[in-house]
Amino acid sequence: MTCVQQRPEREERVQYQVSRVLAGPFLRLLAPTEVIGAGHVPASGGAILASNHLSVVDSIFLPLMLERPVIFAAKSEYFTGTRLRDRPVAAYLRATNQLSVDRTGARAGQDMLEAALALLRQGELFGIYPEGTRSPDGRLYRGRTGVGWLALRSGVPVIPVAMIGTERVLPPGHRIPRPGRIQIRIGEPMTFPAYSGQLAAARQRRAVTDEVVQAIGKLSGQEYVPMYASVRKEELAAEAAAGDSRHPG
Repeated sequence: MTCVQQRPEREERVQYQVSRVLAGPFLRLLAPTEVIGAGHVPASGGAILASNHLSVVDSIFLPLMLERPVIFAAKSEYFTGTRLRDRPVAAYLRATNQLSVDRTGARAGQDMLEAALALLRQGELFGIYPEGTRSPDGRLYRGRTGVGWLALRSGVPVIPVAMIGTERVLPPGHRIPRPGRIQIRIGEPMTFPAYSGQLAAARQRRAVTDEVVQAIGKLSGQEYVPMYASVRKEELAAEAAAGDSRHPG
């Protein structure tokens, strides 16, 4: 079940800004970050930030660099890490009121979307990774249709985002970040008037999702792969297991 922590709005925003002030200098020193197109993010009202996903730090650097609070959905494990190297990420995600998602339930994905829809209707910025998981190799993978569902159900604009360089600051599978440079490219808001008044059925969700992923690809310059990133990860895991069985230690 997806859990959304509720706090009074004023307290929530004050804690968010304090966390940015405390974490900002260290993160900027670790990875100087350039933002292109920040003016495309509306000053108020709900909007969806749809980004490629290269590293767990994507959910840290994008909110840090924008004036408005951004809420991302993140695996619940990120919030509960107790090891010394995991604690800073867990503390930052909790302090900035990110959305903790328990992926073990049968309805976990839909629960997350329903929680995100409520946030958008409250006028919040919600960040989502259409690929559903981090890219295993830096390429851009086929989008899951949750972003299409959210766009059609909420009616708010979708803003494509490209994170560049985060996979070098904290590569998948690594726990200790390394110095690097990051660029965040933010595209023009996307609306979908052709689907106005229609149900968010499978065909409409897929069409909107594909448009969003195409816009992300234009910003990021990544090679597009017409398969899900999770499927590619399963293939890589199977190949690694097969290699280990051929070469037992």
